[in-house]
Amino acid sequence: MIRVVIADDHDLIRNGFAGLVAPEEDILLVGQAGTATELLSLLPAARPDVIVLDIGLPDRSGLDIIREIRDRNARIQVLVLSMHPEGRYAHRAIADGAAGYLTKDAAAEELITAIRRVHERGRYVSAALAEELAAELAAPEEPDPHRELSDREYQLLLLIGEGRTMRYAAEQLRLSINTVNCYRRRLLQKMGLRTNNEIIRYVLRHNLVE
Repeated sequence: MIRVVIADDHDLIRNGFAGLVAPEEDILLVGQAGTATELLSLLPAARPDVIVLDIGLPDRSGLDIIREIRDRNARIQVLVLSMHPEGRYAHRAIADGAAGYLTKDAAAEELITAIRRVHERGRYVSAALAEELAAELAAPEEPDPHRELSDREYQLLLLIGEGRTMRYAAEQLRLSINTVNCYRRRLLQKMGLRTNNEIIRYVLRHNLVE
């Protein structure tokens, strides 16, 4: 039996997930969480094999807690569920220890297969992303500068790329303005950029935001 926990801040998504797994004889839903805090607190009792993790939890980004989950129990496999296209977060999630990445628009058709795959210690990504990862391994190139950013710096990069203000970014990331400005200085230095307009052009050129 595959013991599964779903972490998503939308009741509709969690209820839909419960409905998808209910008919499956080999999958048991053992817990639900709407925040990262709730998720981490229920893990000892739920003892999941697989966590289906929304990357956009309200109190902490899913990216922030993938490594924490794996550090607590390396047996747990994390399947990231996201509204964002794979190109935006998938590489980073997998590098942080996720076993798979699934977009929400594909979840209804692929979720059960993805859960079984990652439970068997496999990986689950789309065919397009698998080809991209294979190409990178076959002919590694100098990584794009945004791949070298920390998770927080990358999150801020995308927010600036969407034209958001520093105050908005601070609210979204639950950080002080001073801390956000510090992350901004670091990402500008790492990427060799000087202004927010240059960040926006970079993000659009690399199709990191819609």
